[in-house]
Amino acid sequence: MSDEDTSSNTFYRTIKTFVLRAGRMTPTQQKDYTELSGRWCIPYMGTVLNYTEIFSNTNPVVMEIGFGMGKATAIIAENNPDINYLGVEVHRPGIGRLLGEIRRKNLQNLFIIEHDALEVLEQMIPDNSVAGYHIFFPDPWPKKKHHKRRLIQRPHTDLLVKKLAPGGYLYMVTDWEPYADFALEQLDKTPLLHNKYEGFAPRQTWRPETRFEEKGKNALRTIHELYFLKNIAGGDTHD
Repeated sequence: MSDEDTSSNTFYRTIKTFVLRAGRMTPTQQKDYTELSGRWCIPYMGTVLNYTEIFSNTNPVVMEIGFGMGKATAIIAENNPDINYLGVEVHRPGIGRLLGEIRRKNLQNLFIIEHDALEVLEQMIPDNSVAGYHIFFPDPWPKKKHHKRRLIQRPHTDLLVKKLAPGGYLYMVTDWEPYADFALEQLDKTPLLHNKYEGFAPRQTWRPETRFEEKGKNALRTIHELYFLKNIAGGDTHD
């Protein structure tokens, strides 16, 4: 790796893709967080996870980055008991709410990591191990001066692909058209990825509608979906 590459990676690690907003937890969210986080939240650490120890099986692992209030996360996990899910989020009210859903639905295939997703990927996720990413309505950072904070851009996407298993998928949904166009361009340029569709993907019917999606539709914004796969074998298909 060149000095220039090292400098670039350090730059993107120090610029956060999120802002910790002071969201007030409801009494129920606080209660669920207090009672359940010790069971279902994995502490951030500088060591690589052993999925089999966590989930007590060898099922594929899908990571959701930024699950918000966790409505779709819980429904997807409930509908797919043979897939393991890791939800990564920094906003505690949403974590509290999802913990409550885990208990209510008696989910055994969903754990949470309360930390910066990029640091989790770098430190805790084995290479070539993630079956898929769900990135639903990430912060679009609409102002040009904030574009550097967007999650879906290189070299972030290179890190995502490094952890993605061959044949694994990256599934992103956004209601912000400029971000959709930008993300499509960035993913197209990411080595070892290829678009499953021509341009944007059709709606994946198994994905539940989220609160953010409903708000976007009410604002008459178009929902854009991107679905990319990691090459199973062979080299880089990009220049």
